[in-house]
Amino acid sequence: QVQLVESGGGLVQAGGSLRLSCEASGRTFSNYAMGWFRQAPGKEREFVAAISWSGSSTYYADSVEGRFSISRDNEKRTVYLQMNSLKPEDTAVYYCGQDRSIRRRPVTTTVTDYNYWGQGTQVTVSS
Repeated sequence: QVQLVESGGGLVQAGGSLRLSCEASGRTFSNYAMGWFRQAPGKEREFVAAISWSGSSTYYADSVEGRFSISRDNEKRTVYLQMNSLKPEDTAVYYCGQDRSIRRRPVTTTVTDYNYWGQGTQVTVSS
């Protein structure tokens, strides 16, 4: 049984920073790509960033490119999302997801390709 537990959300002023963490248990963590997605009220869940199973490849949505950074520590079974220069439009519930396929290449940014999700962590950016 895979479990993903996010932490690190909160309230921050525009221009500030937050670091999200997602600790995984269950399947061999180092075999699966990980992604961060977000969902604002009344909107669909959208891709934010993804990282390959080895950590060698990363992908970002255009809206966060240059401001957010995804990384992983396979020994700690944890994926991180460093968010800098936050904007009010970044306000959402952030979810980490684990790819359903082992060692997929290339990394997928499609929400339906992720079959395990955390409970989500709220990020609120005030103007």
